Amino acid sequence: MAYKNWHQKAQVNMKLGDRVADSVSTGMGSWRFIIIQTIIIICWIGGNVWLVFHFDPFPFIFLNLAFSAQAAYSTPIIMMSQNRAAARDKTQAEHQYEHQEKELALNTQLTKDIHKLAEEIHTLVSKSKKG
Repeated sequence: MAYKNWHQKAQVNMKLGDRVADSVSTGMGSWRFIIIQTIIIICWIGGNVWLVFHFDPFPFIFLNLAFSAQAAYSTPIIMMSQNRAAARDKTQAEHQYEHQEKELALNTQLTKDIHKLAEEIHTLVSKSKKG
């Protein structure tokens, strides 16, 4: 399969775990997640304080347990996503460096060719003035 660029190749070659980690990381780093989690916390605390349901009274030990479990799983997932982003940035930087080196070589060669042509033109003009 032909890829248009290095990024497309990296996206196609991602494993399922990589895709899940990126999706979870993206989801947890959104306002939607913060708003939904805040609503859940308000309902949890409000329900337990006003005795709508009384399964986790103050000091909300189950809520703290849920936060601890969420942190225990979300931190490594976010770090996996960040490591992949760093590797992607490194690949992009290497690609840009290679591209710039090719451009530099081409520009150097073009500059030499232009200089050589200028010298030849100067020589021809000098000969035509003498002759």
